[in-house]
Amino acid sequence: MTTPGSTTTDEAPKDATPAPSRNTRAPLRPLILRLHFYAGVLVAPFLLVAAVTGLLYAASFQAEKVVYDHELTVPVGREKLPVSEQVAAAREARPEGTVSAVRPSPEADATTRVMLSGVPGVDEGHTLAVFVDPYTAKVRGSLEQYGSTGALPLRTWIDEFHRDLHLGEPGRLYSELAASWLWVISAGGLVLWFSRRRALRKVRGTSGRRRTLGLHGGVGAWAAAGFLFLSATGLTWSAYAGANIDELRTSLRQATPSVSASAGGEHAGHGFAAGRAGDAAHGVGLDKVLAAARAEGLGDPVEIVPPADAKSAYVVKQVQRSWPEKQDSVAVDPASGEVTDVLRFADYPVLAKLTRWGIDLHTGILFGLANQIALMLLALCLILLIVWGYRMWWQRGRGSTFGRPVPRGAWQVVPPQILVPLLAGVAVLGYFLPLFGIPLAAFLAVDILLGEIAHRRGRRSYGSGTPAR
Repeated sequence: MTTPGSTTTDEAPKDATPAPSRNTRAPLRPLILRLHFYAGVLVAPFLLVAAVTGLLYAASFQAEKVVYDHELTVPVGREKLPVSEQVAAAREARPEGTVSAVRPSPEADATTRVMLSGVPGVDEGHTLAVFVDPYTAKVRGSLEQYGSTGALPLRTWIDEFHRDLHLGEPGRLYSELAASWLWVISAGGLVLWFSRRRALRKVRGTSGRRRTLGLHGGVGAWAAAGFLFLSATGLTWSAYAGANIDELRTSLRQATPSVSASAGGEHAGHGFAAGRAGDAAHGVGLDKVLAAARAEGLGDPVEIVPPADAKSAYVVKQVQRSWPEKQDSVAVDPASGEVTDVLRFADYPVLAKLTRWGIDLHTGILFGLANQIALMLLALCLILLIVWGYRMWWQRGRGSTFGRPVPRGAWQVVPPQILVPLLAGVAVLGYFLPLFGIPLAAFLAVDILLGEIAHRRGRRSYGSGTPAR
């Protein structure tokens, strides 16, 4: 993976159109070099923000445990009280809103979370989590919570900063732009690095720009697989590319299924049909519902979602995202306490499973602390690569200014049998990844216009001229 200044004097062609070569890869190298250079110049600032905020997010899981230790943990007692008593204590302390979900204490020293929706002062899409001691039913505090992983205020703030810079839906374009181009820059950097002579890849014994290039290319080559993974998984829940991916999965019958929340139906479409939560003590009550789910093999941690209305069932779902994942779910009839529908994670379509695992690995949940450390290392690598990239560009200008861009005309020597399929592939990718296709089209339009202006002024002749800038 390389960024803006991945060019070197010996890499950049002296002419806009290098001499033809029998090696089919040779004509592509200047084209990849030019795309790599300009993509880095365009995207590097966005990638830098994504890397810094991603590093903070990976660290926020452990920070959250320290900052909110009082709310999250309790002294271990002798026997846990029924869930219904714990919820009653939470409602007595915080009677506003409605109970949207309950997460019984999953470990001996963990509190029970009672999530309330519709609470004044709580952001839309968030809930108020009331933390209850499962042994004494004493309320240990309440905090705003977001998402299926139960992110508390610290992690929520960092998560939203990483996702959209706290700008809402328009801000998501930054992260999608970064994800759409990270794989392009990474793959291009790999091609450039491994097409370079082995003797020129060495770092030891070198200095100046040669040393910077060695560090940049070597670290980028080692980290490229991680960058490709982050790019692919980041796109799965982006605004535009994510919608295209969801549509494709649906057409292939690979959408994520959900347990039916009706009083006796088969598996439904997307998401758990919780709707607006009703009374947590509806029908047979939480304790019998939880017992029915346990009988179906749903072990901790679980989340109980009350019925949405009189015709709906309770939904109990496992919420463990760390390996091995627990994602089974059941629906329980509130009148009889009988299980009306069961959905096992093992029965998910293949792409639904891969999406789940990919997102959890991307967010640092799948393998816990080891996963989070690996993400922090990847983020640090990306930050270093961007810094080295700009440093190489500066060194190319002999330390007093940034160097010249890579010359135009590289596409002219690419054989048609390679260029035509390449353009077709780029067009397809541009359609499915709009924030890859639109910036690329804009770059090409501006580049052609500037080249034409330079040509008319006699500063460059296409086909055999020297660089115009």
